[in-house]
Amino acid sequence: MTTSLDSHTFLQQQLQLAVGQPIRVAVYTRLAEGIRSGVFRLGEMLPREIELSATLGVSRTPVREALMLLEEDGLLVTRRGVGRFVTDSIPHGGLEQLRPFEVALADPNMTITVRPVRFELEGVTDFVSSRLALDPAANAWIRESILLQDGRPVATVQEHLPAGRYLSDVSERIASELVEMAAEPRTLLASMQAKGHVFTNGVCQIVATEAGPTRAQLLNIDPSAAVLILTQTAAHGGVPLYAAKCIVAPGHGSLSVMQHNPN
Repeated sequence: MTTSLDSHTFLQQQLQLAVGQPIRVAVYTRLAEGIRSGVFRLGEMLPREIELSATLGVSRTPVREALMLLEEDGLLVTRRGVGRFVTDSIPHGGLEQLRPFEVALADPNMTITVRPVRFELEGVTDFVSSRLALDPAANAWIRESILLQDGRPVATVQEHLPAGRYLSDVSERIASELVEMAAEPRTLLASMQAKGHVFTNGVCQIVATEAGPTRAQLLNIDPSAAVLILTQTAAHGGVPLYAAKCIVAPGHGSLSVMQHNPN
């Protein structure tokens, strides 16, 4: 059972603020993490706005903005005259948000683990050069991983970042930390986000095709089996810096896209 002390200690941890990131985003991330991880239980009342502000060490304005966003995303409900409460069931976000593929493909009853396969430097392909605006003669890093559910491969992920000055001129930190992050048992995007690197303007495209022999071997399926290919491109500081391709095996289940009525 989670105690109020656990919640207080969780909130007191220093917020991870990347350069240029609004405070409300960091507050939203902290509270959403607490809700999804069970620090704040389903149906539990959240501390009041002024208490959250004091514990987090920020002004009330970004706290209020973060709470409004959490309510819009279905994580909180407001009971007038009483306060804000965690919803009785947590909605599972999907492809509408820029998130690591192991998170986008999971659901509340499923844990997906990441097994890195290779990390190396290679010449860019048309896929990489077009999405990262690189010269066809340039090199890029590729990190390939297998996503597993209960030990069964459900997807492969190929992640690409530019090499050399193409990367260091945009982010010296990412360039210096890349080798270390590539060794972690999660996707590169997950590792970069965990270190406070903010990627924006993501675009995800989905197509269906046959697995082919190479992908089929990694996923332990027939080469003629139909798979979904999700391609992801994201920018860092306004520059396209991350491109990825996720091949999802048949039988994985549904992929969700949360929809909001603009009215």
